[in-house]
Amino acid sequence: MPEFDLVIRGGTVHDGTGAPPRTADVAVIGDTIAEVGRVSGRGRREITADGAVVAPGFVDIHTHYDGQATWTSRLQPSSWHGVTTVVAGNCGVGFAPALPEHRDRLIDLMEGVEDIPGVALHEGLPWTWRTFPEYLDVLDARPYDVDLAVQVPHAALRVHAMGERAAAHEEATADEIAQMAKLVAEAVRAGALGFSTSRTLNHKSIDGELTPSYGLAADELVAIARAVGETGTGVLQLVSDFSDPEQEFGLLREMAIASGRPLSFSLLQFPPFPDRHRTLLRLLEQACADGLEIRGQVAARAVGLILGLGNTLHPFMRNPVWRRLADLTPAEKAARMREPGLRAEILAAQTEEAELGRLGGKLIHMYHLMYELTDPPQYEPAPETSIVNRAAAEGREAVELAYDILAGGGMLYAIVTNYTDGNLDAVGEMLRHPHTIPGLSDGGAHVGSICDVSFPTTLLEYWTRDRAGERLDLEYVIQQQARDTARAVGLGDRGVLEPGYRADLNVIDMAALRLRRPENHADLPAGGSRLLQRAEGYRHTIVAGQETYADGEATDALPGRLVRGARKGPGRHGS
Repeated sequence: MPEFDLVIRGGTVHDGTGAPPRTADVAVIGDTIAEVGRVSGRGRREITADGAVVAPGFVDIHTHYDGQATWTSRLQPSSWHGVTTVVAGNCGVGFAPALPEHRDRLIDLMEGVEDIPGVALHEGLPWTWRTFPEYLDVLDARPYDVDLAVQVPHAALRVHAMGERAAAHEEATADEIAQMAKLVAEAVRAGALGFSTSRTLNHKSIDGELTPSYGLAADELVAIARAVGETGTGVLQLVSDFSDPEQEFGLLREMAIASGRPLSFSLLQFPPFPDRHRTLLRLLEQACADGLEIRGQVAARAVGLILGLGNTLHPFMRNPVWRRLADLTPAEKAARMREPGLRAEILAAQTEEAELGRLGGKLIHMYHLMYELTDPPQYEPAPETSIVNRAAAEGREAVELAYDILAGGGMLYAIVTNYTDGNLDAVGEMLRHPHTIPGLSDGGAHVGSICDVSFPTTLLEYWTRDRAGERLDLEYVIQQQARDTARAVGLGDRGVLEPGYRADLNVIDMAALRLRRPENHADLPAGGSRLLQRAEGYRHTIVAGQETYADGEATDALPGRLVRGARKGPGRHGS
């Protein structure tokens, strides 16, 4: 009679604590790790992991599956990258609470901020809820291939309490603030993981309206943070431009003090202010020294737009001659663009008019920031491989090279942040900081322009193995992407391979680990298209003791569920 449900034998175990790796077996009973070490008992199923890394499942704390989770059980592409728990409801955008008269505004905001096709949201969202607890009940009724937790989005909360006045960025009355605080507390007690908000000019609706949470007075955010704190649980998440770092970080401190709860914020290097991230790191260090639990969420690489004929953006989208092809499929567009006569006509009509008001703006013509997206992708490209420098070496214009790459079925990678120095050294600096964690993958969002959901694979493949510059230790990366991210959002029951912890695991062939180039797939509701990115090398992904993916292919198991609220860990590494 087998003693265990599953035994993974002989792998190189990185247990998520940062401890040195060791050769060991991992035994599972039900959804819980039972033994780690030399396991003598047999399992009903056994996996041989000789030569492979055995690691905890990864916890992605910054996704936007708020809509996708209502119409599908597979939260891909996150689940292709070793992720076993995702946290949605970030950046203050989402779909609950939502009165019927506010639904279109919330869809328009999500489409503008997170580049999720409005037509897909209109068709896919069932809208069988009004309150946030009712929304949680809808999610709770569906099984998933990963665990899912969600946060209360400020924009939806504000629109619910204030109606049109929220979109006009009017100051909330004392009664409206009290209503928002009450609703947040109710949502957290019902199982919301926390509260999120946005204070960036980059977040606009599809019609160009700034997110309703932009530029608010501190008293509204502090009151909401205090309401979260009064529940005794929950976390806070914020994205900001930090145009005045000292003043804005002062607001973060106020929220953390008022709530007594953990807070995280998006930390990036922006081109106009190449050293601002260091100012924020200094302010972060001081806040933590003062006893506040604040963390910076750091991207694993540069954040860039993917430009292509099947994507939201590309350099010729405003060209009047090219627009004659707009109704064709991407393959048909590429074929027509290769016709010599049409090529000459399109290039002659090309200007640098930007798609103003949309994500990307003038960037779609900044060829010095643009690179060809290869397969496998190169996310730390050498400056000489930029479209401008390659074209100059070939004796032609950059716009011609960009045209020919797109006409050949290729894509362009236009770098936005984290690459001011022409390398990823600033990213490494942020990733190594003691008060930061990996985040910002935006899984489920930016489906036509960004595909950063593969950040966990980038950390493993590039930062620990392939990078020519300074690297990170594998045990550190796994600790950061598993235990530390889990603890940052209050999920202390996972991210560690020790008895009593949740049996979320990965068996990874590190030598074979490879990212593939993103591809377009028209698999959203109403035929909407999205960028998906696969990886090779994940031999087995286990969620709650059940294998969900084998060599990148889905099994029939859907053991993932909605996680309602914080979870205590069983041992010394829990929280």
